[in-house]
Amino acid sequence: MASHKITKLAGAKPVDEFELNIAQALVDLENNVPELKKDLRPLTISSAKEIELGGGKKAIVIFVPVPLLKAFHKVQQRLTRELEKKFSDRHVVFVAQRRILPRPSRRDNPKQPRPRSRTLTAVHNAILEDMVYPTELVGKRTRVKVDGSKTIKAFLDTKDATSLEYKLDTFSAVYKKLTGKSVVFEFPTATEVY
Repeated sequence: MASHKITKLAGAKPVDEFELNIAQALVDLENNVPELKKDLRPLTISSAKEIELGGGKKAIVIFVPVPLLKAFHKVQQRLTRELEKKFSDRHVVFVAQRRILPRPSRRDNPKQPRPRSRTLTAVHNAILEDMVYPTELVGKRTRVKVDGSKTIKAFLDTKDATSLEYKLDTFSAVYKKLTGKSVVFEFPTATEVY
């Protein structure tokens, strides 16, 4: 019944039990919460994953189609709150399902140049922006240590510090799992960003 809430791309893995649970939760919210009904009806998800954070904690990453991301943003705060209630002691993160195209080599001669939005760097930056929504990234630094390891320091808007403080470790773990890059989220003091 809830499978109509999942839109898969051609060649993607078939729908699994966990994705059906998430889709069913969305259908239940649509039916039971009258103020969300109009906004949730047209929305679908691409897939969902459960990610281990360590220490017995888990997070749910829900991938949504890029064209529907703006519509998800309208109800994301309320939706996140309701889903975190339903799936207790798990944080919920929404990320757009983006495609990374390989770098064109000398051998293959594409008819069109690769769009900037399909590059690895652009997709990883967009994932970072998606994860921390509704707050904004106000700054970003890449710190390279002597041994060559890189760490991204992402500065978030201080006005959302109280509402997001508890999720910062989740954001770091999810970003590491999705991209392989380590990131540290901070709320800067006034002089630190500039």
